[in-house]
Amino acid sequence: MSRASFEIVEQHTLSENWALLKTTKLRLTFSDGTVSEQWRETYDRGDGAVILPCDPVRRHVLLGRQFRWPAAYNGEADPWLIEAAAGLLDDAEPEARIRDEAQEEIGLTLTDPTFLFDLYMSPGSVTERLHFFTATYGAQEAQAKFGGLREEGEEIEIMDVALDEALAMIRDGRIRDAKTVILLQHAALHVMP
Repeated sequence: MSRASFEIVEQHTLSENWALLKTTKLRLTFSDGTVSEQWRETYDRGDGAVILPCDPVRRHVLLGRQFRWPAAYNGEADPWLIEAAAGLLDDAEPEARIRDEAQEEIGLTLTDPTFLFDLYMSPGSVTERLHFFTATYGAQEAQAKFGGLREEGEEIEIMDVALDEALAMIRDGRIRDAKTVILLQHAALHVMP
């Protein structure tokens, strides 16, 4: 049995605003020889990095709460989502970028970020691959109340939360961000079991 293959038949740019939106006509040849032509849209905003700082002594994690337009657009009653610090790479290496993001978003200077894995978050249409990290911090480092860059339209409430409470926030719907859920579950299984 041969492996499936594809070729690009036609491609058009739909938008180059905040990201690159393209529509592409593909010709897929499946393993049994069947050919399927289909149009697909891709949203390319570049790759990103995300980090969950963990305090293993107190069993706490550092998160941020910020306004997210897509949540408001979807009619969420509370469009301020609780998330792990993250950002686009913007041509930087993942570790360098996540150091900057941790400082900007949650006021934390990282000394030991540890790379975990990289994942596609929505591979059906979004090209972004996220590089996941964790790091340690202590209570004395978690003093800032707000982070974010005003010139980027951000105000991020910094939350120093017990891991058990963060896991409860997943269960009761207060945390609804996939990257954050993945990192919290990783922390519960591997960092602070």
